[in-house]
Parts: sequence; C-alpha cells; structure tokens
Amino acid sequence: MTTRRIAVVSAGLSNPSSTRMLADRLATETVKALAEQDIQASVDVIELRDYAHDITNNMLTGFAPPALETAINTVVSADALIAVTPIFSTSYSGLFKSFIDVLDPDSLRGKPVLIGANAGTARHSLAIDYAIRPLFAYLHADAVSTGVFAASSDWGGSGDDVAPLGKRVERGARELAEAIIRRAETTVEDPYDPATYLGEGRSFGHMLGGLAGE
Repeated sequence: MTTRRIAVVSAGLSNPSSTRMLADRLATETVKALAEQDIQASVDVIELRDYAHDITNNMLTGFAPPALETAINTVVSADALIAVTPIFSTSYSGLFKSFIDVLDPDSLRGKPVLIGANAGTARHSLAIDYAIRPLFAYLHADAVSTGVFAASSDWGGSGDDVAPLGKRVERGARELAEAIIRRAETTVEDPYDPATYLGEGRSFGHMLGGLAGE
C-alpha cells in the first residue's frame, strides 16, 4: 500500500479553536478519500500559535530556531498541505502570513494544497479567493479548486442548508486526494549522468559508435 504524508497548518490563536476543528475535519476526510484508493496517509499537524515567537525571531534574524526549522521541514517535505487560517480584517491572519513568509519561495512549488478559513460570519467567505488563493498562486503551489470556509453558524447547526459544511469538507478533501494521486513523482536529474543528455539507456559508447558510423 502506497503511503503519503499530509502536513496540516492551523493558524488558530485559541486552544481549542474552530480553526483547528476545521483543519482536523479536512485532514480526516482527505485520509478517508485516499484510503478508498488504497493509499495510506499520515498527518502531521503544525499549530502555528506554538511557534509564534520563533516565527518572529526568524523574521528578525533570518535564522529559524530548531523547533521552527523542524516544523518548516515537515511542511515542505510533505506530499500535500492543508492550510487553515482565521480571517482577520477581511484577510488571512498575520501569524499565518508570517509563517508563509519564512518559507523558501520555491518550497511549495507544485505541492497540492487545500485551503481552509473560518470567521464569525459568512460575509468573509470570499477571502479564500481574493486573499489566500493568490498567495499560494504566487508560490506556484497547486491549490485545489474548492476552498472550505466555515462560519460560526456552521458549527451551531444553523449554517448553509444548500451546501452544508460537511459536504464542502468532503468535496475539498476529495479534490486534494485526487491531486495527491495524480501528482507525478518528481525526480532530480543528475547533470553528470549520461542519460540526462544522451537518453535513457545510452552511454558515451553509443555516441562514439554513432560518430564512427556503426
């Protein structure tokens, strides 16, 4: 059975938080969707509130403390990312953006990403598309088309009856699972390997033989 690793970044400030609740639901549904395709997945959760001071120190000094470096490596080495932030002043939180800022700009290139966000009212739901999605587009990440927004009413049973939170979570998770499955295995070419510029299975002998008219 193939194994994949999913990193979950939660930018909630309280403990517990609705941000973490949404992140956990997205992760659970993604693992379930992958299991239906006989793909096993593990989940690593990064609670950004635990790294707030380290993120600030990294921005001031340019160096990540050991704990933050471990968290960064967990994110950039994962097969996929679930990123969930509360919405403050119509956009992602400062803590969320600060963590993204300390990542290498190319570290999320091509990585499947499922975006989640939460706020007090559904009026902020468009923040996913006008604020968060462009951020990941700039980083060349592969953000799936469905972003999952949760308002306070979604947790209290008086949320959207047309597209309830459970259905939105399931759809976003399934899209992320599909993105993980179709993502091509990346290989790093060795510039000194003859196969890189001669073709697979060929060597200098083939080239010399061709020059000699063989």
